Amino acid sequence: MDEKLPKPTRALQKEFPKVWKSFQELGKDCHSAGPLDERVRRLVKIGIAAAAQSEGALHSAVRNARKAGVSSAEIRHSILLSMTTVGFPRAMEALAWAEDILKRAESKPFPSRI
Repeated sequence: MDEKLPKPTRALQKEFPKVWKSFQELGKDCHSAGPLDERVRRLVKIGIAAAAQSEGALHSAVRNARKAGVSSAEIRHSILLSMTTVGFPRAMEALAWAEDILKRAESKPFPSRI
């Protein structure tokens, strides 16, 4: 069980493992369904989470984007792009949520990709 997941998600994972596995498989299938590379997919997911105003989804999307080598500047830019569509307050909220993860990540050196 992934300790980084929120408590309600871990509870669902434990109580309904078959549903959790199906959900994970759906995510994998969606990611492999088209021509977008991983970096682009991760930036799209950040934009979707920002627009949906989902703090948990945004945290997850930022963590996954960082693992895929997306820079903090690229993450912030993808959220700024949402401002003219979802509005200033929503974009600012999404930026604040992203900073929750980015500040933690920036306090630790990001491994270089070779």
